[in-house]
Amino acid sequence: MGDRWRVAVDRSLCIGSAQCVHHAPRAFRLDTGRQSRPVDPVADAAEEILTAAENCPVEAITIELLGSGEAVFPPED
Repeated sequence: MGDRWRVAVDRSLCIGSAQCVHHAPRAFRLDTGRQSRPVDPVADAAEEILTAAENCPVEAITIELLGSGEAVFPPED
């Protein structure tokens, strides 16, 4: 992909399902409160991060292109 992404988790939405950790264990961790966090909020674009965002049951994960802020997930309508 070649792009860099800014990855964020809306902790007010996160329910701790751990789907993100399942799909991208190097990119996400659950804290002691079972809330997801990106390991690094700036990451190289990676299919597993996108898959984690797509599989979050409450769509708590957002991804945007670093620099431009263009939405990667969820996509803009």
